[in-house]
Amino acid sequence: MGGVNVRDVDAAKFIEAYADFLKRQGRLPIPAWVDTVKTSHAKELPPQNPDWFYVRAAAVARHVYLRKTVGVGRLRKVHGGTKNRGSRPSHHVDASGSVDRKVMQSLEKIGVLEKDEEKGGRRITQSGQRDLDRIAMATIASDEEEDEE
Repeated sequence: MGGVNVRDVDAAKFIEAYADFLKRQGRLPIPAWVDTVKTSHAKELPPQNPDWFYVRAAAVARHVYLRKTVGVGRLRKVHGGTKNRGSRPSHHVDASGSVDRKVMQSLEKIGVLEKDEEKGGRRITQSGQRDLDRIAMATIASDEEEDEE
C-alpha cells in the first residue's frame, strides 16, 4: 500500500490520529497556560478538550503539509471564527497569534517544521513529512479494518 499521503485521508480522522501520536510520543513541549487561555477573542471560554493543544498542533502540521509555506498570520485566519456581537451583525475574527506561534515553535522543536528563510513562514521537514505520511497510511489501514468488520 505504497504512495499513501495526507491528501488521501479524511482530515478529521487524520488530525485525531496525529494528535494521539503526538500525545503518545510525549516530546511536544506544552506551554503552562494551555488550561486557561482562550484561542480567540471571539470565544467565550477556553477549549473544553484537555488535549486541545495536540489537536491544534496536528491541524497546523497538516495545514503546512498541504501548502508549501505557512506563516502565523495565515493560521490566525484559518483558525479564526465568527464573533457574536449581540444584536449587531457578526464578523470574522482572527484567532490568537500567540497560540498558533507557540504551536509552530513546538512543532519546530521536535523537528516537524522548519523556518523558510527565502519566503518566510515555516515549511514541513523531510522527517515531518515521513511521520505524517506514516500516520496517514496507518489511518487508512485502520479504516479498512473497520470496514471489513
